[in-house]
Amino acid sequence: GAKCYMVAARELYICWGDTPQYWTWIPLADARLFSESAQLRQVCWLDICGNIHSNMLTPGSAYAAYMVYKLADDSYGLDSPAQASVSIGGINRSTRKVSLQLHAGSGQQRSTRRNRRRAVEDAVLPCKRADGWVELELGEFFCEGGEDGDVSFGLAETQELGWKSGLIVQGIEIRRKKLG
Repeated sequence: GAKCYMVAARELYICWGDTPQYWTWIPLADARLFSESAQLRQVCWLDICGNIHSNMLTPGSAYAAYMVYKLADDSYGLDSPAQASVSIGGINRSTRKVSLQLHAGSGQQRSTRRNRRRAVEDAVLPCKRADGWVELELGEFFCEGGEDGDVSFGLAETQELGWKSGLIVQGIEIRRKKLG
């Protein structure tokens, strides 16, 4: 079968991730793979990215990168669309608008959400997983042969610059895309 990888939050580049004022590392009792996750305390500039080498993947296969996360009950500021990107070998960069919210009515910011409805209409929405986490597809790529270079992936919300809090990141999963 095709290979699937999860890059732990600790292995990702998280802007301000090593500053306890902005991010904390919390133990995970319910995670399948890792013992800790990154919990956003408060930032204005949200930027999370990582990479793996393409030789770790099955050649001739289509893949997608998914951020695996939860939103704390008291999360806020995460209703603006974010920009997701995936590239392989520094080229073939795909970008898309994504939403961290499961649906337009979620979160404490319903009235704000109504005002931004048009902005998130064309955004990719996340899905609830069977394990209780949420996954958001960041983008797709095709692994030609294994020497394609690094596969880079990320999520950023650096336009609104309002305070954001309550994002709990387990990691970014790379798995084969189901065709058809």
